[in-house]
Amino acid sequence: MTIHYPNGQHPMQSYHVNHDLPTPHQSIYAKRGMSLEDEINHSNQYYLANHIAVIHKKPTPIQLVKVDYPKRSAAVIREAYFRRPSTTDYNGIYKGHYIDFDAKETRNRRSFPLKNFHPHQINHMRECVNQGGICFAFIKFTELDLVYLLPATVLFHYWDQQVQGGRKSIRLTDIQQAGFQIEYRLNPRLPYLEAVDQIIAAKHKGVYHGQ
Repeated sequence: MTIHYPNGQHPMQSYHVNHDLPTPHQSIYAKRGMSLEDEINHSNQYYLANHIAVIHKKPTPIQLVKVDYPKRSAAVIREAYFRRPSTTDYNGIYKGHYIDFDAKETRNRRSFPLKNFHPHQINHMRECVNQGGICFAFIKFTELDLVYLLPATVLFHYWDQQVQGGRKSIRLTDIQQAGFQIEYRLNPRLPYLEAVDQIIAAKHKGVYHGQ
């Protein structure tokens, strides 16, 4: 079967929780060079295996192009295309809160280009925030090996400024100030729920603004 991937991307690999998560005997640097998606997937599997949270990557929609029917009871897909997802990369539930986020990488060292997001993704996160969901963006500066969790409302601020003629990127220094740096560990690889805990605490104190 021929499958065409958007922008040269490939489908997410599957992992076995017991086999693929790092063990305490592995170096914390053993999996350097992994994509942000892989790091998040490993972390989510750890959270799931330990009954901490249920967060999954959303499946990419597929458009079928050619299907053969060698038998009445069976169909064989000969050609298909992965379409661009209509929302964000991940969603799930944690401590009774709906979680929704996207993951982006950049090779830039000083700023994150806003063109990496699409208007429909921003609109989707706005709708989720309006319903009380916790939304954010994972941003990885690959050349610096730095990962940040940026609350959605911060992203909205810079997105709206861009639309009004402002900067078309977010400076790294601004992300460092407004976001949460997620430092690598063994298990989970990216302990990002600690940052989510801070967001939930702020929400309960009444200072939460959709972050």
